Amino acid sequence: MDLRTVCAKGTKYKARHRIGRGPGSGSGKTSGRGHKGRGARSGASRRPGYEGGQMPIYRRIPKRGFTNARFRTEYTTINVEALNVFADGDVVDLEVILGRGLVSRTSDLLKVLGNGSLERKLTVRAQKCSASAVEKITAAGGEIVTLNARGKEISEADEAEAKPKKKAKAKAKAEAKPEAEPEAEPEAEPEAEPEAEPEAEEAPEESDDDPKGEGEA
Repeated sequence: MDLRTVCAKGTKYKARHRIGRGPGSGSGKTSGRGHKGRGARSGASRRPGYEGGQMPIYRRIPKRGFTNARFRTEYTTINVEALNVFADGDVVDLEVILGRGLVSRTSDLLKVLGNGSLERKLTVRAQKCSASAVEKITAAGGEIVTLNARGKEISEADEAEAKPKKKAKAKAKAEAKPEAEPEAEPEAEPEAEPEAEPEAEEAPEESDDDPKGEGEA
């Protein structure tokens, strides 16, 4: 620490560092860029993950399996114990919670979790509530209003209609799977007909008029 740094304490801007103004400054001649090469040229930059030409880490590591993380639904979460800052009868939704600074916005959807105890009678408007949160809110005399992704209320009739539809879809998908066809029995080969026996040739009958006999007589 010296007199200069003490005087500079509390100032808004840091002192400018001049480069290329001689070796005495420590940043002269090459101005901190080194000798030649890509980094010494104007406009030089490196994309994220670049390792100088060698095989980068994201290509060296094996990749197996599937994750649904890219497609999962994100929620801004809050526990019921944090809702005790509200008064009895208040209507609590995401905007009110953010206005009080109880949580940070990570999504436009709100999910209430059941950690801690709740001592206030509140009307909670959220897209989802855990089973323990529902139990604690209703035990305190409160009410839960279920919202859709656009922030509109979902009536009990809509929920009742949605459940049979989901069951019907699952049933239809199960029925759509082709059942294994039974193996066909081999057809019996037709019996071969017995071959007809060849007819015996009849011997020629001897004639009474034998020319040899006549000669002998």
